Amino acid sequence: MHKLNRNNRDKLQQFVDITGASEKSALQALKATDWHLEAAFDVFYSQPHPRTNSSDVRRLEELYNRYKDQYSDMILAEGISNLCNDLEVEPQDIVTLVLSWHMNAATACEFSKQEFITGLQALGVDSVGKLREKLPFMRSELKDEQKFHDIYNFAFGWAKEKGQKSLALDTAIGMWQLLFAEREWPLVTHWCDFLQDRHNKAISKDTWAQLLEFSRMVDPVLSNYDAEGAWPYLIDEFVEYLYDKNVVEK
Repeated sequence: MHKLNRNNRDKLQQFVDITGASEKSALQALKATDWHLEAAFDVFYSQPHPRTNSSDVRRLEELYNRYKDQYSDMILAEGISNLCNDLEVEPQDIVTLVLSWHMNAATACEFSKQEFITGLQALGVDSVGKLREKLPFMRSELKDEQKFHDIYNFAFGWAKEKGQKSLALDTAIGMWQLLFAEREWPLVTHWCDFLQDRHNKAISKDTWAQLLEFSRMVDPVLSNYDAEGAWPYLIDEFVEYLYDKNVVEK
């Protein structure tokens, strides 16, 4: 470590603190990515790591039991609220969505035992303290284009009611406001207003996916919008709404 400059020493220490990796593993990941910290995280988490030993599994089971519902073998809303309190985050903080994505949770406000333990194993943590230290890394994942895409698509199935194919409009609006706050898409408020004024129906998976593509590909003043493109009818209607409301000039 003494051969590294101060900036690289700081990166190495930050990497070890967040991932729990050995200095050797941290150095390998950082050197492989020319000391780009975010890229090094991706390299580290994409590689297989030794399976958690039995004592780690016991700690994870104890952690699960701390938050498990009294009457069912699940962590439910109250347990997740308690976990958030221990992590010092609000339940509506977007980092809880990222955590659910890591756990591949099937439903919002629920963690099965397998989801909880497998997710924490994948993150390389076995205590609340270590999970709290991992929060900055999980927030940073939202800035990665591909990971944001994956988290965004995960959110549709996670947030919808069990047994439903579509996402309730009010739930979809809440999720869009949460997610696009990270991407700073300036049309999100107009999109939500448009849906409440003109649509007022549940949101299909296709609409959910296509809106992300629209926000990525079409600039906020619609200068590159192609009226003959293959956008869903609802998005074409939204564009007309923006023109009608003089949000953008035609």
